[in-house]
Amino acid sequence: MATNILDNIDLRILGELLQQARKKCGMTQADAAKVIDAARTTVIAIEKGERRLKANELIKLARAYGRSVSEFVRSRPVVQPFEVQFRAVYQRSQEQETEIKPFIVHLEELCQNYLELEKIMDAPLPQNYPLEYEVTNMPIKAAAESIAVAERQRLGLGDAPISRLRDVLEQDVGLRIFYLKMPQKYSEVYSYNEQLGGCMAINANHPEERRRWSMAHGYLHFLAHRQKPEFHYDGQYQRFPESEQLAETFPKYFLMPTSGLLKRFNDMYRTHGKFTPTNLFTLAHYYGVSVEALVYRLEEMELLPSGTWDKLRDRGLKVRKVQEELGLEQIPQRIDMMPLHYQHLAIEAFDQGLITEGRFADFLCVDRLEARRIAEALREYSSGMMEEDTDFDLRQTETGGK
Repeated sequence: MATNILDNIDLRILGELLQQARKKCGMTQADAAKVIDAARTTVIAIEKGERRLKANELIKLARAYGRSVSEFVRSRPVVQPFEVQFRAVYQRSQEQETEIKPFIVHLEELCQNYLELEKIMDAPLPQNYPLEYEVTNMPIKAAAESIAVAERQRLGLGDAPISRLRDVLEQDVGLRIFYLKMPQKYSEVYSYNEQLGGCMAINANHPEERRRWSMAHGYLHFLAHRQKPEFHYDGQYQRFPESEQLAETFPKYFLMPTSGLLKRFNDMYRTHGKFTPTNLFTLAHYYGVSVEALVYRLEEMELLPSGTWDKLRDRGLKVRKVQEELGLEQIPQRIDMMPLHYQHLAIEAFDQGLITEGRFADFLCVDRLEARRIAEALREYSSGMMEEDTDFDLRQTETGGK
């Protein structure tokens, strides 16, 4: 089966894919040589694309690397492994590397899938990237607020709350954002390269308020430290470096801009003649941030006395209970693992017969049974609409007579 494919395949790309797969499963070239009963120099030549691989050798190596043969022979973009970028970050702690590495590898796989779907559908992800912001020797707070104001203006957000932050960053900026179920202490993973652009994994296990904060945190790294990969977790630093101070300061200005927050606080105060805990919870819900984050922001703006949060906590404040009593519904959110554009590309590729059902399932990270259920649901969603009714240019409705 693979004989004809291997006769015509790009040996350099195949060698690079094999090398990446070998390294990801922790095997040496000597280990791989034993798998195919060859010398180490043979594996070196294969990975350099200088020696043509036999079909049985590819099958053995794929099995040893825990991959399918199709992953190596189908046309697929090759991207720089995230692991290479994160090597310097890993050096901080072997324990962290062991724990977070599978999620970084998964993010890389998803981003590579994304790029593959774009090529299949000939629909590259639109990117609206600003130039990297220069922050060297700037005061942290001033730099964070300045970038937040500039980005809000660039994206047309005004000073209102950003209700659909994930959609804004995915669709208006062009970042690749995936929700992964990571250990509780991890918030976000960020990476960037020229092929993929900005990529983030956000912890799906966190409440929406925290996911939004993590996205804004990662977005600052994209804006000001673009080439520097990072993963963020609780208790990461004894002393925060300036880059992390900036990333942690940025969300409060980006999510709660001074002018809008001041206006809404004053409106509430004038209406009620005071600013009550109910007002506080309502305002936090309105901005999609935690009550704690809002209190600290209002303290910083001198709208609440310093130490307000500590006093509320000492009184035994139960945030979730109060939110339920006030009838504050969950913040609108989209918790899909995949970005919307990614899902649309996968669905369109499957619907047009450009990918198999098995590959469709792989792209969505589900089994074939679940893939069929999703496909059927989509067909049901589209029922009642003829194909010609879903594939025309709405801008031409007048001239086209539709």
